[in-house]
Amino acid sequence: MTDYATRRTVMVDTQVRPSDVTKFPIIDAMLSVPREVFVPQRLREAAYLGENLDLGEGRVVLDPRTLAKMLDALDIQPDDLVLDIGPAYGYSSAVIARMAEAVVGVEADADLAEEAQRLLLENDADNVIVQQAELTEGAPDHGPYDAVLLQGGIERLPDAIAAQIKDGGRIAGMFMRGALGVVKIGYKHDGWITWRESFDAGAPVLPGFEKKTEFAL
Repeated sequence: MTDYATRRTVMVDTQVRPSDVTKFPIIDAMLSVPREVFVPQRLREAAYLGENLDLGEGRVVLDPRTLAKMLDALDIQPDDLVLDIGPAYGYSSAVIARMAEAVVGVEADADLAEEAQRLLLENDADNVIVQQAELTEGAPDHGPYDAVLLQGGIERLPDAIAAQIKDGGRIAGMFMRGALGVVKIGYKHDGWITWRESFDAGAPVLPGFEKKTEFAL
């Protein structure tokens, strides 16, 4: 029988802590949430590897280092309302749920959203709701949000998502240029977002977050 608890500890000790992530809420959450539960059965043995887990159709579960460093840079607080774009089966939302007051996840596929909600409830993440909607639409009915995470690469930030960040709130986005990307933290003040580069990472661009192609005659 696979000892996932030991793998979880090794993941934190070899992937998270060495990446200068030392905040107790992040460490505690990543030690507590069973990552293997929030992936398809075929990926359970790979759940604790230090790489993105390929879910197909351009979607991944971000590697533990990237997620941890995004959370560290966003400085999630216990009274925060957080929007999690593209949590897939819900792992990122489950981690955030242990750090924030409440989490709203958005998934485009109705079956995936339903499965994520089921897994979250079964694993005591009862302060998370997963809404079915296009990822680019977010969940405006529940916002505005103190913090927003995007669980994949982006080439542009849709206006609809930017509008859902509370004034004084922040967002983590992985801006991709080809295969290489950089995670930037955006801070919203007076309706404008200013970006600061945080660290390098990579992931496929989320559907709908590609740069719009301009056609010229």
